[in-house]
Amino acid sequence: MNRRTFLASSVAAIGGTSIAIHADEPVPRSNLGLLLYSYGIRARSDVRKEFARPANFLSFAHDRGANAVQIALGICDEKDCLAIRRLAEKRGMAIEGIVAPPKDTAIDRERFDSELKTAQACGAIVMRMVMLGGRRYEVFQRAEDYPAFAKQATNTLKEAEPIAARYKVQLAVENHKDLRIDELIQLIKTISSEWVGICLDTGNNLALLEDPIATVTALAAYTRTVHLKDIAFEEAPEGFRMAEVPLGQGSLDLPLIVKTIRQANPKVRFQLEMITRDPLLIPCLQDKYWATLERVPGSDLARTLAMVRKLAVSHPLPRLTKMSPPEQIELEDRQVRESFRNASKSKLIAY
Repeated sequence: MNRRTFLASSVAAIGGTSIAIHADEPVPRSNLGLLLYSYGIRARSDVRKEFARPANFLSFAHDRGANAVQIALGICDEKDCLAIRRLAEKRGMAIEGIVAPPKDTAIDRERFDSELKTAQACGAIVMRMVMLGGRRYEVFQRAEDYPAFAKQATNTLKEAEPIAARYKVQLAVENHKDLRIDELIQLIKTISSEWVGICLDTGNNLALLEDPIATVTALAAYTRTVHLKDIAFEEAPEGFRMAEVPLGQGSLDLPLIVKTIRQANPKVRFQLEMITRDPLLIPCLQDKYWATLERVPGSDLARTLAMVRKLAVSHPLPRLTKMSPPEQIELEDRQVRESFRNASKSKLIAY
C-alpha cells in the first residue's frame, strides 16, 4: 500500500463512509509533533489496526504538518525497527514512544525491557509513561489510597530506571490528573536520574485545581517532552467541565507556556494532544472528589472556579454523543488541522 492509498483508506469511518482529505490544502509547518491520541476516534474505528502502526502514522502525521510523533512502538524486530527509523529520517521527523510502566512480574519486566530496546532501535530517546491509568478523583475512594499509590509509583520507577539507563532512553512521567505539582516533583527527585523526567501536559493540572502557568513554571526544569493543548471551560453544578479545543481557541496563554518551557529546556519537543471527546467533568464541588485531595487549600478551589466563571464559553462545547461516527471523525481531523494552522500562523513554537 503506497502513501496516497493509505491516506485515502485511513479516513474510512464505521460503515464505509469516508471523509475527504483536501489534497490541495497547504501543509502548515509549525515545529509541532503529533500525538496518536489526537486521532483516537479514527484509530478505534480502524478494525484492521493499520492506522496506528508506527510507519503508517509517521506518514500520516507528516502530511498533517508534524515534525515528530509520539506513539506506542510496542515490540518490533530489528528489520521493522530499522524501517521505522529510516522512514522517520527520510521525513525529517523525530520519534517518541509510549510505554506502560513495568508491573511487578518477571514477564512484564521482560516486556518493558523489550519495548525500550525497540524504542532505542527506532531512534526514540523519550518514552512517555503514566503512573495511574485513570483520574485520581475518579479512581480513589479513600484517603489512604493515595499514599499507597505514591509508594507503588516510586517502587515502579526505581525498577524501571536501570532499564532506561541501559538503553539510554528517557522515561517521561506524565502529569496525568493523578499527581499535583509538589507530588510529581517529589517523585522525580526521589528517583534522581537523568533517565527519568516529566511529560508535561499543559492542561491536566487544571483538573487538580492548579494554575496552568504555575504548573509549567514548576515542572519545566524536569520536562522531557510536552503534550501541548488548549482548554475551554463550561460551568457545571458539580464543579466545571473542560475540553481540548484547537490551539489558540481556548483559554490557555500558549505563548507564555511555550516560552516558559523553552527557557528551561530549549530542545524539548511539543506534541499536539487535541483529543476530540465530550467535555470532562471536574466534580470539585462533590465530596468524592476530595477523598485524596483534602490538603488542597480552599484558595485553589476559589481561584479555579473564579477563572472558570470568567472564561467559560457562552455556548455549549461539542458533544460527540450527538454526532454520527463519520461526523466525529471529521470533527477530530478538523480540530487537528486547525491546531497546526494556528500554530503555524502564530509562529507559536519558533524553530
